[in-house]
Formats: sequence, C-alpha cells, structure tokens
Amino acid sequence: MAALNPLIPESTRDFLRYTRHALDPIFSPRTVALIGATEREGSVGRTILWNLLSSPFGGTIFPVNPKRPNVLGIKSYPDIASIPDPVDLAIIVTPARTVPGIIGECIAAGVPGAIIISAGFKEIGPEGAALEKEILEKARAGNMRIIGPNCLGVMSPVTGLNATFAASMANKGNIGFISQSGALCTAVLDWSYNEYVGFSHFVSIGSMLDVSWGDLIYYLGEDESTDAIVIYMETVGDARSFIAAAREVALTKPIIVIKAGRTAAAAKAAASHTGSLAGSDGVLDAAFRRCGVLRVDRISEMFDIAEVLAKQPRPQGNRLSIVTNAGGPGVLATDALVSGDGELAPICDETMARLNKLLPAAWSHNNPIDVLGDADPARYADTLDLLADDPNADAMLVILTPQAMTDPTETAAELARRVQARGTGKPVLASWMGGDLIQAGERILNQANIPTYPYPDTAARVFNYMWRYNDRLRALYETPVLSTNPSKYEQYRIQAQEVLDLARQAGRTILTEHESKRILSFYGIPTVETRIATSEKAAVAAAEAIGYPVVVKLHSHTITHKSDVGGVRLNLEDAVAVESAFSEMKAKVSEQFSPEDFLGVTVQPMLNLDEGYELIVGSSLDAQFGPVLLFGTGGIMVEVYKDSALALPPLNTTLARRMMERTKIYQALKGVRGREAVDLGELEKLMARFSQLVVEQTWIKEIDINPLLASSERLIALDARILLHDPDTDPDQLPRPAIRPYPSEYVTSWRNPTTGVELTFRPIRPEDEPMMVEFHRRLSEETVRMRYDQPLELQQRVAHERLAQVCFADFERQIVLVAERTSEDQTTEILAVARLSKVPGTNDATFGLLVRDEYQGTGLGTALLGCLLEIGRKEGVRDATATFREDNTAMKRISGKLGFVLSEGARPDLLVVTRPLA
Repeated sequence: MAALNPLIPESTRDFLRYTRHALDPIFSPRTVALIGATEREGSVGRTILWNLLSSPFGGTIFPVNPKRPNVLGIKSYPDIASIPDPVDLAIIVTPARTVPGIIGECIAAGVPGAIIISAGFKEIGPEGAALEKEILEKARAGNMRIIGPNCLGVMSPVTGLNATFAASMANKGNIGFISQSGALCTAVLDWSYNEYVGFSHFVSIGSMLDVSWGDLIYYLGEDESTDAIVIYMETVGDARSFIAAAREVALTKPIIVIKAGRTAAAAKAAASHTGSLAGSDGVLDAAFRRCGVLRVDRISEMFDIAEVLAKQPRPQGNRLSIVTNAGGPGVLATDALVSGDGELAPICDETMARLNKLLPAAWSHNNPIDVLGDADPARYADTLDLLADDPNADAMLVILTPQAMTDPTETAAELARRVQARGTGKPVLASWMGGDLIQAGERILNQANIPTYPYPDTAARVFNYMWRYNDRLRALYETPVLSTNPSKYEQYRIQAQEVLDLARQAGRTILTEHESKRILSFYGIPTVETRIATSEKAAVAAAEAIGYPVVVKLHSHTITHKSDVGGVRLNLEDAVAVESAFSEMKAKVSEQFSPEDFLGVTVQPMLNLDEGYELIVGSSLDAQFGPVLLFGTGGIMVEVYKDSALALPPLNTTLARRMMERTKIYQALKGVRGREAVDLGELEKLMARFSQLVVEQTWIKEIDINPLLASSERLIALDARILLHDPDTDPDQLPRPAIRPYPSEYVTSWRNPTTGVELTFRPIRPEDEPMMVEFHRRLSEETVRMRYDQPLELQQRVAHERLAQVCFADFERQIVLVAERTSEDQTTEILAVARLSKVPGTNDATFGLLVRDEYQGTGLGTALLGCLLEIGRKEGVRDATATFREDNTAMKRISGKLGFVLSEGARPDLLVVTRPLA
C-alpha cells in the first residue's frame, strides 16, 4: 500500500511535477505586458521594452500605454483589459500611487505574475507602506505572485527573458543569483562579463512585498538549469520561510550568501534602504549555520565558492596539503589557511617515505611541500598522486610560480590529465601565479574543472569556505538522541503555563527566582533547593533545615537584578548571619524602592563553585528571528569574558553539541588539568529541554540561568530569571520562533477496530531514524515498487543522508506522521508513514503513504491518511493530490473511502487523485 512520494528519490520528484510552478509565469512567460511602456529616451519603460525585444524569450510582448497607438513600432493597448490574449506576466513601471489600481486590473484580467519595477513604497515611510499593504491584499485574494517593488527586474538567460532595465543580458550559466540591491545587480552583471561568470536566473528581488527569499530558493532548488544559488541580502524578511527553504535546498545545491550590515552603521544603512528592521548579525550567522547556508564576506568570493562547489567534491575535513615550487607563496597560503581555522595536513609516515624517494633531497620535508624551483610536470603530478592517497589530506592546493625552469602550460596539462584519469575523491585547487606566461595553463586547468586563483591565499580562503560548508551539511545529517520522554511534554507545558498565567493575572512581567526555578524543573532542568521565607525567623528555620552554609537572596516581584541592590549573600554560616542578611536587605530595598518591593528572601544551600564550571544558558528576542538561545561561560563576569554562542530553537542533542562547541569553555568541559569531564551528553539533553521550554512558553520574553553549575557529578541551576511579555499583549502578536517547533498538538491515539491494538499517530522526529531503518527492512519488494514506481534496494532506502531528510521534517513545509506501536517491554516500532508536503508558492500539497505489509488491509492506512488530511486542513491546505500506479488497488480503495477524485496521470499507467481540504 503506497502512494508515490514526490520528494524521494529525485527522479520520482521530477517525474511527478506535472503542473507549472507558481513562479513559472514570471520566469518562463509566454506573454508579457509592459505597463508604462514608452519611447522616451533614457526612460525605464523604453529600456525594458527594448531589452524584451532584443533578447527573444519565445513569447509575445504587449506594450500598455493609453496615450500612444504603438511603442517602438509595436501595437500598444490602453490597459491590460484590452489585450486580446491571456497575459502571464505584467511588468509595471508606472508611479507608485497608480500601482494598486493596476494590480487590481491585472487580477481581473487573470494575470498570474507581476514584476513591480517602480519605487516609492515602504522605503519612503508610512505612506508607501500603506500602498504595499493594499497591493498585497489584492494579490493574495487574486492568487497573483509579485516580485518587487523597487527592483531592477528579472533575467532568465536560459530562456532568453530580459525583463530588466539593465544595459545588457547576462551570460548563460548555472548560477542562480538573487539580490536585494538593484544597483549591485548591475555592478555584478558588468563584472561577470570579464570573469566569464554565467547565470541561469538573475533576480533583483527589491523590497519583497510578496515573493520572498524562501519562494525563490525553492524555485531555484527545483530548477534543473541551476547548480548553485548566490544571494546578496540586506534583510531577511520572513525568517521562517527563508530557513525552511534554505535547509531543504542546501542539501542538494549550495547556497552562498553575502549579507550586508555586519556593523551597526551598515545595518542602519541597509534598514534605511529596504525599509525593514535588521536583526543581530550574530543571530543571522546562527540561522545560516542551522540551515546549511554558507556566508562569505566579499562579492568575488560568492562566485568563487559557487564555482568550486559545483566543480569539486566536498572536503571531509579542514586539513589541506599544499604543493609549491617556491617557499613564500606556501607561507602565504598557510597563513590564510590557519587564520580561517583550517589546518595543514600532517604527512603520514608512508607518504613521507614515498616523497623522500620521489623528490630531491632539498625538498621541505614538511607541509607545505616545496618541490623546488626546477620541478617539472611529472614531479608536480607524481607528488599530487601521493597526496591524494594520504589519509590525512582532505584537499590539495597546487601552487606554481613561473621560474626559468618551469613550464606552466605543460605542468597544468599533466595535472589535468592525472586528475581526470584517476580522480582523487578530494578537492584539487590551483594557484598559477603570474601574468601572460601562465594564462594558457590556467585555461587548461579550468577546462578540467580545477579552479584556479591568481593568489595562493585566495585559494586557501576558498578551501576554508569549502570545509565549513561541508561541516554544516554534515550537521544537518547527524542523528540526535531523544532528550526526554515526548509523552511528558504536554504535562510540562500545562504545569509551566499555570505558573505563568498566575503571574500575568497579577499584572506582573517579572517572575520571582522561586517561580523561575519551578518553570525550569517542569522541563527536567535540575535546580538547587530554594525555600521562601517572609520573616527572619522563617529564614533561620529554612537555613537550619537545609544545613549551613547557605545563600540568602532577595525575594521580589519587581526587582530582577538582585546583586545590584545587595540582594545576594553567600556562605552564611549561622543564624545570626541569616537574620542580619534578611534585615539589611529589607532596609535597603525599602529605602531604594519601597517596602512593597520586599516580599522576603529565599534560602538555598551554599554549593562549592570550585567543584565545576559556571555556565550561562539563556534566551532573548531578535527583531527578525524571534527567540534566540545563548550558551557560554557564566557567573558574575559573563559580560567581561563574552564567551558565548547563539542558536535558534528548538534544539536536539546534535544541534546543542554543535552550539556548545563554538565556545571556549567547551574545551574545559571535556576535562582539563586533572578535572573530570562534565557529562556532555546530559548537558546536550538539558539544552534541548531548555529550547523546548523557550518555544512552548511563548509568553516568556527573556530567560537566564546564571549560573548553571556543571561538574562531573551534576548539572544544577543556581539562579534563574524570567521576564514576561506585557499581559495586555495580543497572543497572536507574540514573537514566534523562526523554526517551527515540534507540533505536539498533532499527537493522537488510534485503536484498531479489528485487532484492538492501540497505536500513536504523531509527527516524525529526527531521533526516529533507527526505527525508520527497521521499518524499511520489513517492506516487501512489491510495496517498494508501488511506492517508488521502480525497485529500490534496501541500502538506497535506508541510506543515512536519505533518511535524515525524511526524519528532519520542517513542519512549516511538510507534516510527516508515523503510526507507532509500543510493546509491553516499552520498545517501539513504526508501522506506517504518511507525508503531506506543501507545494511552494501555493496553498496545495502532495501526499504519500506507506504501510508495512502485515498491516495493510487493516484500516491503518485509511486512518493515518485521514488524520494527516485533517492536519492539512488545519494548516490551510486547499487541495491535496497524489500520484500512484494504476495497478495500486490498495491506494485506489483508500482514496475512494476518503473522497478523492481520480483522473489520468502523466503516463497511461498512472493515476492522480485530488481532494479539496478547505
């Protein structure tokens, strides 16, 4: 019992794409209307019309100008309604105030796509923002997709479309380029001619009224003519859409971003340019790491990286072997390599012995491998062969300087022959230094897909980007362990919500330390014993019950930074000290604030901080990405040391470890100078549970655990602070996480009416990969053939890279439900899987279903798919569609039960079923 899944494998996805993409009318239009076409010299309307005429795209052009019968010799029309043929794309170059009305006319005429070139929208202030709002409301109602406003336009060299006012057409190539700056587009275009860089699509996205980064990333990710995606970004816009799209596409195509606004001044300029808020640059880096996007700092690097990732295999590590015929260039490359956290590959003993036999006695006997100035082509190539076999080398860089004894051209030819003949399985980069003497050699290497760079430090920086990119992709594929029992999540959420509701009902935005620790404990984060005392006598009683020495802290609903008012007293040894601390705190708070601000004290045991490390774990809000997590060195010097890392919630254990690895304290946590290591596995689970707290409790504005004491014996929160949003805030306006959290609301149970066995239907988790492997082992060849329309070997179906994509579902894009059975011994197994994947740019979705053979015909498939379709309805899916083989009687039966309408597929032996959900 199986419906073909449009996501896996790739061949199946391409085969199932039988409808046009929502952005096809913009990138591959059959008819184009230019609204605002004119013959006035130097005008945007004339330039775009000329570009459309000069670069045939295989379609028809309709100028729209109510004042002229023709424009540049082409019949003109007074408005869009007067055009006799259906229009795919409307290009609008009229003043901003006229655009909302024109968009309304286009929608009435059935135009599915538009590019708004005009400026004068939200970048000029509230008046322009109001125009954008009006346009967007009309576009949403009319199912129109819009690029812009305030943009250069769109080029598609693969189809010939030039819907821009740029001076010339881009070269045809395999890079999809998207820019938020139209001026930068023209500069990059001019630069690309000299550098022989070509593009599949060249997009000026403007202020992203409608079509966003996520829409374009999805589109270019599916585009067969695009091998890499390069982005110039000023603001993120819809963070959740960007992350969802980038994470999915980055697994198959590199996404390289240069993001303006690293400095405060640049961020301010970018915000002024786009009219959008700019968030923290550190948070943006965290977002890019989370979704596998590679960030670069220079425009030239964007295209260098795109080229090398398209031409070369990805390095498995950060160790580079350098071959050179001169010492100085090798040193320069080494400096650039190490400063970017790369490493020189140590030469293994076997390779060292073979190099000693091959090279003259004066060779460097180390990496960089100086093959000396008289190196001939064979010496270079033989050395490269040896390094390709060295297990320590992740990549090779070959440097040549044109010396009297050197033949740059023949050396390049010999290297190209060797690499093409045997392959290396590792990246090979080259730096042919010089002018006219090395140009022929450069061409030979480039033709052999060996990227060349004029300077060796540039090549080393490119390698650093390569291994970082692969490191990020590997992180996406890692399988985490379960951080806690998922069945307790709802219990945690309810208990914590009750504490927050009481505070909000009292009009408070600050939780007491005691309340904050209760919230933490609900999520399995250990906290130090904390007792509230409202009198000196009660404080002494609490201290004696706990045992001296103790810590006494201020208890208040209004004062959050206790240390600033003397509200923390450590290492109190007796009752006199406790009484004194209580009375002094009461007096100081009453004097500096009011008696009502003093509610008493909390009494806690005094733990030995020397037994471990003080950490900080926290969360705050970012303007673009919502809640952001922080981990690092804690204690009272936290703002001095500034040793911390950021990440977006929610985390699993793998992501938590990756986050912690970016701090200096992490090395100490592994054990140094005789100290035993902290239980890092438990710390990872704690971070994952903390992230769950952050995404579930949306009324929390900020939260700090400082310090979290971490030792080999335990992890325990000594202090905690939680701030809430204003109680009057509209719940729908609370900041949402940039990454959608696990949808626990879709966990339900189902009892099989025939067998009486109770199953759990729930969204899939990354931790399910081992169970998914076992699930596929239990499938018959016939079930597999029905699912994939071809026989797929078990090894292909359970490959880690493939199952990682299945289990790491982005719930914003797709919902994957599993049917899970728990046996009496508490072991679990997956019996069925159903997937609903939203089609980018639409309100439609495709679905797939796969049930283990022994459970087919029991009603399980119908029940699971029915549950999935109901989730789709709640998620706003309009129509659900699937394609399966005509001889798949089980899917025919299930589709009939659930009210689907059958129609013919793209092949005679295929069926398509469709059902409205809205």
